[in-house]
Amino acid sequence: MTSSDPWDAETARGYDESCAAMFPPEVLGPSVDVLADLAGTGRALEFAVGTGRVASPLTDRGVPVSGIELSQPMVEQLRRKVPASDLPVTIGDMATTRVPGIRRLPPGQAAVPFEVSAAHSGFDTYDVVSQQGTSHHFSREPDGSYRYSATNFRYIWPAECDLMARLAGLEFQDGWADWTRAPFTAESDWHISVWRKPDADRRPAAGSMGA
Repeated sequence: MTSSDPWDAETARGYDESCAAMFPPEVLGPSVDVLADLAGTGRALEFAVGTGRVASPLTDRGVPVSGIELSQPMVEQLRRKVPASDLPVTIGDMATTRVPGIRRLPPGQAAVPFEVSAAHSGFDTYDVVSQQGTSHHFSREPDGSYRYSATNFRYIWPAECDLMARLAGLEFQDGWADWTRAPFTAESDWHISVWRKPDADRRPAAGSMGA
Protein backbone atom coordinates (compact mmCIF):
# COMPACT_ATOMS: atom_id res chain seq x y z
CA MET A 1 0.00 0.00 0.00
CA THR A 2 1.34 3.44 -0.94
CA SER A 3 0.31 6.95 0.03
CA SER A 4 0.51 10.19 -1.94
CA ASP A 5 -1.46 13.24 -2.91
CA PRO A 6 -4.38 11.94 -5.03
CA TRP A 7 -3.73 14.45 -7.78
CA ASP A 8 -0.10 13.49 -8.40
CA ALA A 9 1.15 12.38 -11.82
CA GLU A 10 0.29 8.71 -11.31
CA THR A 11 -3.26 9.42 -10.19
CA ALA A 12 -3.77 12.03 -12.90
CA ARG A 13 -2.82 9.53 -15.59
CA GLY A 14 -5.50 7.13 -14.39
CA TYR A 15 -8.15 9.68 -13.46
CA ASP A 16 -10.33 9.43 -16.57
CA GLU A 17 -10.35 5.64 -16.39
CA SER A 18 -11.02 5.48 -12.64
CA CYS A 19 -13.86 8.02 -12.95
CA ALA A 20 -15.27 6.60 -16.20
CA ALA A 21 -18.76 6.41 -14.69
CA MET A 22 -18.87 10.23 -14.59
CA PHE A 23 -18.18 10.66 -18.33
CA PRO A 24 -21.12 9.03 -20.21
CA PRO A 25 -23.46 11.51 -21.98
CA GLU A 26 -26.42 10.51 -19.81
CA VAL A 27 -24.43 11.48 -16.70
CA LEU A 28 -22.48 14.47 -17.99
CA GLY A 29 -25.06 15.81 -20.42
CA PRO A 30 -27.45 17.50 -17.93
CA SER A 31 -24.70 19.59 -16.33
CA VAL A 32 -23.25 20.65 -19.69
CA ASP A 33 -26.74 21.53 -20.95
CA VAL A 34 -27.45 23.75 -17.94
CA LEU A 35 -24.04 25.43 -18.00
CA ALA A 36 -24.23 26.13 -21.74
CA ASP A 37 -27.69 27.63 -21.24
CA LEU A 38 -26.50 29.83 -18.37
CA ALA A 39 -23.39 30.97 -20.22
CA GLY A 40 -25.34 31.98 -23.32
CA THR A 41 -23.01 34.15 -25.38
CA GLY A 42 -20.73 34.76 -22.40
CA ARG A 43 -17.66 33.03 -21.01
CA ALA A 44 -17.29 30.37 -18.29
CA LEU A 45 -14.75 29.80 -15.52
CA GLU A 46 -14.48 26.31 -14.03
CA PHE A 47 -12.89 25.72 -10.64
CA ALA A 48 -10.99 22.39 -10.43
CA VAL A 49 -11.12 21.93 -14.19
CA GLY A 50 -9.09 18.71 -13.83
CA THR A 51 -8.72 16.75 -17.06
CA GLY A 52 -11.53 18.71 -18.71
CA ARG A 53 -14.45 16.37 -18.08
CA VAL A 54 -16.92 19.30 -18.12
CA ALA A 55 -14.83 22.05 -19.71
CA SER A 56 -13.99 20.11 -22.87
CA PRO A 57 -17.59 19.36 -23.96
CA LEU A 58 -18.62 22.85 -22.90
CA THR A 59 -15.93 24.25 -25.18
CA ASP A 60 -17.27 22.03 -27.96
CA ARG A 61 -20.63 23.76 -27.46
CA GLY A 62 -18.97 27.06 -28.37
CA VAL A 63 -18.64 28.41 -24.81
CA PRO A 64 -15.21 30.02 -24.17
CA VAL A 65 -13.96 28.31 -21.00
CA SER A 66 -11.04 29.12 -18.70
CA GLY A 67 -10.05 26.88 -15.82
CA ILE A 68 -8.43 26.90 -12.40
CA GLU A 69 -6.73 23.70 -11.25
CA LEU A 70 -4.48 22.97 -8.26
CA SER A 71 -2.74 19.95 -9.83
CA GLN A 72 -0.28 20.49 -12.65
CA PRO A 73 -0.37 16.75 -13.57
CA MET A 74 -4.15 16.98 -14.07
CA VAL A 75 -3.65 19.91 -16.44
CA GLU A 76 -1.04 17.91 -18.35
CA GLN A 77 -3.68 15.24 -18.96
CA LEU A 78 -6.12 17.93 -20.09
CA ARG A 79 -3.56 19.15 -22.59
CA ARG A 80 -3.68 15.75 -24.30
CA LYS A 81 -7.27 16.60 -25.28
CA VAL A 82 -7.51 20.40 -25.59
CA PRO A 83 -4.71 22.89 -26.36
CA ALA A 84 -4.08 25.89 -24.12
CA SER A 85 -5.22 28.22 -26.89
CA ASP A 86 -8.72 26.71 -26.71
CA LEU A 87 -8.94 26.20 -22.93
CA PRO A 88 -6.49 28.26 -20.84
CA VAL A 89 -5.86 27.07 -17.27
CA THR A 90 -4.37 28.85 -14.26
CA ILE A 91 -2.75 26.74 -11.54
CA GLY A 92 -4.51 27.68 -8.29
CA ASP A 93 -6.72 26.53 -5.41
CA MET A 94 -10.48 25.90 -5.37
CA ALA A 95 -13.21 24.40 -3.18
CA THR A 96 -15.24 21.21 -3.53
CA THR A 97 -18.87 21.37 -4.65
CA ARG A 98 -20.04 18.39 -2.62
CA VAL A 99 -22.35 19.30 0.26
CA PRO A 100 -20.86 18.10 3.58
CA GLY A 101 -22.36 14.88 4.92
CA ILE A 102 -22.43 16.12 8.52
CA ARG A 103 -26.10 15.22 8.99
CA ARG A 104 -25.19 11.56 8.42
CA LEU A 105 -22.83 11.52 11.42
CA PRO A 106 -24.27 9.78 14.51
CA PRO A 107 -22.96 10.94 17.91
CA GLY A 108 -19.37 9.86 18.45
CA GLN A 109 -18.67 9.09 14.78
CA ALA A 110 -16.30 11.24 12.70
CA ALA A 111 -16.34 9.51 9.29
CA VAL A 112 -18.86 9.32 6.42
CA PRO A 113 -18.38 7.00 3.40
CA PHE A 114 -18.95 8.56 -0.02
CA GLU A 115 -18.10 5.56 -2.22
CA VAL A 116 -17.66 1.85 -1.57
CA SER A 117 -16.88 -0.40 -4.52
CA ALA A 118 -14.47 -3.13 -5.56
CA ALA A 119 -12.25 -0.57 -7.27
CA HIS A 120 -12.40 2.27 -4.77
CA SER A 121 -13.54 3.02 -1.24
CA GLY A 122 -13.58 6.53 0.14
CA PHE A 123 -14.73 8.29 3.27
CA ASP A 124 -14.56 11.78 4.71
CA THR A 125 -13.58 12.58 8.29
CA TYR A 126 -14.75 15.86 9.81
CA ASP A 127 -13.84 18.29 12.57
CA VAL A 128 -17.20 19.99 12.96
CA VAL A 129 -15.78 22.77 15.14
CA SER A 130 -13.19 24.04 12.64
CA GLN A 131 -15.13 22.85 9.56
CA GLN A 132 -12.01 21.00 8.46
CA GLY A 133 -12.18 17.64 6.72
CA THR A 134 -10.07 14.96 5.08
CA SER A 135 -11.04 12.72 2.16
CA HIS A 136 -9.50 9.25 2.41
CA HIS A 137 -9.17 7.08 -0.71
CA PHE A 138 -8.37 3.36 -0.97
CA SER A 139 -7.94 2.52 -4.65
CA ARG A 140 -7.40 -1.01 -6.00
CA GLU A 141 -4.36 -1.35 -8.26
CA PRO A 142 -4.17 -3.73 -11.28
CA ASP A 143 -1.99 -6.15 -9.29
CA GLY A 144 -4.62 -6.45 -6.55
CA SER A 145 -2.90 -4.19 -4.03
CA TYR A 146 -4.47 -1.04 -2.63
CA ARG A 147 -3.19 2.49 -2.80
CA TYR A 148 -4.06 4.97 -0.04
CA SER A 149 -4.26 8.70 -0.63
CA ALA A 150 -5.81 11.63 1.20
CA THR A 151 -6.62 15.30 0.74
CA ASN A 152 -7.52 17.96 3.29
CA PHE A 153 -10.25 20.53 2.75
CA ARG A 154 -12.39 23.07 4.55
CA TYR A 155 -16.12 22.75 3.94
CA ILE A 156 -18.71 25.51 3.97
CA TRP A 157 -22.49 25.39 4.01
CA PRO A 158 -24.72 26.60 1.15
CA ALA A 159 -25.76 29.60 3.24
CA GLU A 160 -22.10 30.63 3.53
CA CYS A 161 -21.70 30.41 -0.26
CA ASP A 162 -24.75 32.60 -0.71
CA LEU A 163 -23.50 35.13 1.85
CA MET A 164 -20.14 35.42 0.07
CA ALA A 165 -21.95 35.97 -3.23
CA ARG A 166 -24.06 38.76 -1.72
CA LEU A 167 -20.98 40.38 -0.18
CA ALA A 168 -19.37 40.27 -3.62
CA GLY A 169 -22.29 42.28 -5.01
CA LEU A 170 -23.95 39.45 -6.93
CA GLU A 171 -27.69 38.89 -7.25
CA PHE A 172 -29.34 35.53 -6.58
CA GLN A 173 -31.14 33.89 -9.50
CA ASP A 174 -31.69 30.18 -8.77
CA GLY A 175 -30.78 27.40 -6.34
CA TRP A 176 -30.99 23.67 -7.20
CA ALA A 177 -30.16 20.27 -5.77
CA ASP A 178 -28.63 18.93 -9.00
CA TRP A 179 -28.19 19.59 -12.72
CA THR A 180 -31.80 18.58 -13.44
CA ARG A 181 -32.75 21.77 -11.53
CA ALA A 182 -34.51 19.82 -8.80
CA PRO A 183 -35.38 21.95 -5.72
CA PHE A 184 -32.70 22.18 -3.04
CA THR A 185 -33.85 20.76 0.31
CA ALA A 186 -32.33 19.73 3.63
CA GLU A 187 -31.94 16.21 2.21
CA SER A 188 -30.01 17.27 -0.91
CA ASP A 189 -26.48 15.90 -1.40
CA TRP A 190 -25.49 18.64 -3.86
CA HIS A 191 -26.00 22.39 -3.96
CA ILE A 192 -25.99 24.54 -7.09
CA SER A 193 -26.54 28.28 -6.81
CA VAL A 194 -26.81 30.67 -9.74
CA TRP A 195 -25.76 34.27 -9.09
CA ARG A 196 -25.34 37.05 -11.61
CA LYS A 197 -23.66 40.41 -11.75
CA PRO A 198 -26.32 43.11 -11.42
CA ASP A 199 -27.24 45.04 -14.54
CA ALA A 200 -25.28 48.30 -14.36
CA ASP A 201 -28.21 50.12 -15.98
CA ARG A 202 -30.82 48.66 -13.61
CA ARG A 203 -32.04 50.88 -10.79
CA PRO A 204 -31.62 49.68 -7.20
CA ALA A 205 -34.56 47.60 -5.98
CA ALA A 206 -35.70 50.23 -3.46
CA GLY A 207 -35.72 52.92 -6.12
CA SER A 208 -37.65 50.74 -8.53
CA MET A 209 -40.25 49.95 -5.92
CA GLY A 210 -40.70 53.60 -5.18
CA ALA A 211 -41.00 54.62 -8.82
